[in-house]
Amino acid sequence: MAKRKAKTPHKDPYKEREQAKYDNPIPSREYLLELLAANRRPLGRREIAAELGLESPEQLEALRRRLRAMERDGQLVRNRRRGYLLVDHRELVRGRVIGKPDGAGFLLADGKDQRVSLSPRQMRSLLHADRAVVRVTGKDEHGNPVGELVEILERGNKQITGRFFEEHGVGFLVPENKRIHHDVLLSADGRGGAENGDLAVAEVLAQPTERRQPIGRITRILGQTINVGEEDEVAARIHSVPLEWPDGVEREAAAFGATVAEEDKQGRTDLRKVPLVTIDGADAKDFDDAIFCEPTAKGWRLLVAIADVSHYVRPGSVLDAEARNRGNSVYFPRSVVPMLPEVLSNGLCSLNPQVDRLCVVCDVLLQGDGKILRSRFYRAVMRSAARLTYEQAAAAVVEQDETVRADLDPQVLKLLENTHRLYQTLRQARERRGAIDFDTTETVMRFDDEGRVVAVEPTVRNDFHRAIEECMITANVCAAKFLRKHKVPSLYRVHEHPSEERLEQLRGFLAQVGLELGGGDQPTGLDYAKVMKAAKDRPDRHLIETVLLRSMQAAEYRPDNAGHFGLALEAYTHFTSPIRRYPDLAVHRGIGHIIDGHRGPSFPLSHNDLLTLGEHCSMTERRADEATRDAEMTLKCEYLADHLGEEFPGVIAAVTSFGLFVQLEGVYVDGLVHITNLESDFFHYDQVGHCLIGDRTGKEYRLSDRVLVRVARVDKEDRKIDLEMLDHPLDKKGRKRRKGKNKGGK
Repeated sequence: MAKRKAKTPHKDPYKEREQAKYDNPIPSREYLLELLAANRRPLGRREIAAELGLESPEQLEALRRRLRAMERDGQLVRNRRRGYLLVDHRELVRGRVIGKPDGAGFLLADGKDQRVSLSPRQMRSLLHADRAVVRVTGKDEHGNPVGELVEILERGNKQITGRFFEEHGVGFLVPENKRIHHDVLLSADGRGGAENGDLAVAEVLAQPTERRQPIGRITRILGQTINVGEEDEVAARIHSVPLEWPDGVEREAAAFGATVAEEDKQGRTDLRKVPLVTIDGADAKDFDDAIFCEPTAKGWRLLVAIADVSHYVRPGSVLDAEARNRGNSVYFPRSVVPMLPEVLSNGLCSLNPQVDRLCVVCDVLLQGDGKILRSRFYRAVMRSAARLTYEQAAAAVVEQDETVRADLDPQVLKLLENTHRLYQTLRQARERRGAIDFDTTETVMRFDDEGRVVAVEPTVRNDFHRAIEECMITANVCAAKFLRKHKVPSLYRVHEHPSEERLEQLRGFLAQVGLELGGGDQPTGLDYAKVMKAAKDRPDRHLIETVLLRSMQAAEYRPDNAGHFGLALEAYTHFTSPIRRYPDLAVHRGIGHIIDGHRGPSFPLSHNDLLTLGEHCSMTERRADEATRDAEMTLKCEYLADHLGEEFPGVIAAVTSFGLFVQLEGVYVDGLVHITNLESDFFHYDQVGHCLIGDRTGKEYRLSDRVLVRVARVDKEDRKIDLEMLDHPLDKKGRKRRKGKNKGGK
């Protein structure tokens, strides 16, 4: 039977980019993917070469390397006949493995909202954070896709932190990260002097296989307990947050010096006489952004000046490689693990007051109603007129504190007044388009001289927190529009609509409390806002807001724009924090590509490069969240260990099949009331209603109910707090409610 002739797409859309990168270019990855997609069958390397007219040894070798690289990145796989197949086509999916404590897991697909369940058997040769290709083989009882492993693309764990134990002469490390389900086997000479129960760091020498657990050797012993002051480091090591700088990184950063070179200021717009100011938290040291605004005849002019990190951190440098590896700075309760060395993050790149700094400016003209008229981007040199805190700015303008006002330069004071007026306008525009605002509480810890936690306090957001946020959102929107206009491949901050399953659960819950979510299968932020408005004066408002929040997806970095549901924006990206977020640095490079006079499609990063980068940065963001949460929980356990046996009012923050998580008032710490510690009854878990219901008594424990509990047990090493239920439900003043009032919004 004769072979079918391959179908060839008409034109390589990225030919210009390939010609700029290589002396003897071959068709781009995108073109090869189009070729395979058009044929709908596997093609061998010789078939591909013949179809593309590649004949010289150099071209054939370049094709071999490119196809191999596409295999390595998970774009292609080869079948047994050595034909190439597309991944993400029909049943083949690539992505990041997320482990579960029970030994199962799932693959979070690159660039789309898809999870493929993996059984414990499929997870035998995998660890949490690995990258892999899986084949979808069917669906589970809930209708979710189930997969089997095809190929491991990249290992996610070079080191694992856990507890050392020895049983029957065999030494092993039990990971502290509960998502890693394999114990690490240690040879007799790989124990590093560790004793039973020691917390230690092991280098992974051999990754797991279907028949064997991972093998490692201990490189660092952290001790039996987590000492005061070590909480941040231990949490970082548990979650594989990089702490040490590779060779050459700090040397490369230090080579730039402490001041901006005069030749680097040439060819830039000079904004040193414009009173740009930074407004940040009191503890901030890395200042990414500065603002200036003034009224115009038609509305407002807003300048958002962002540190020009891309001038110093260049592609191909060791600085860039490690910045990408880290993905973002991690802000722990006591310390910061920066994305860039401090000589840059707190020094040469930081927009410190009264020194020359390089920046990239988003210069925006807005109408009187806050709508963007037009914007432009350019490189500049600036000199920050003042370093202000949110509290200073609010005291001067909102509270009209005469002492604070007297200490400010008149130009700076005028700028703050203008900023507050602009904020009112931007706030109204935000509400009109339907951006969602949830009243969440963040906390800050206070330490004594010995480093022990003495208080956990809520942070209070004032108008200037919100004003700076709105200015940054405006600049990010302009950056997204700029990149789309010039067709520059880039990363977007994507927040997708809630899934069909979550919407169904949300609507089921709202029906129970007499509310309704509009919008059909595609509700908007305005539909969510209407529900929040209807619940504003209800006693179960916090319950309703919590359920609304949990119905939404997590935001991610992707090269394909799908809008931002929470902010009600058609396109959104991150431009304003390149000192602490790598995606922002990538966006700066895309904008700079156009400023330098190049065409958008010739930008050197391909769609696959950006897909892989976006997934990596989404992963490092999740990693940072988990690490900081662990550090905070360790510190809160230390704090509550001094309050064993004490009673606290609290609010039910989560309801599960095994009990209730209660957030203690005034401490903002969650502890567990296990289901066995409730009344002598059998309790059913109502997932839709977010409650436990007693089989015999009909007693209900619902999300957001107020309760009285006692601290029964604190385990700092496992970061667990056990509570005893004393009284339920309580009213807003902490008093027991009368009978018949224990059913929340019903």
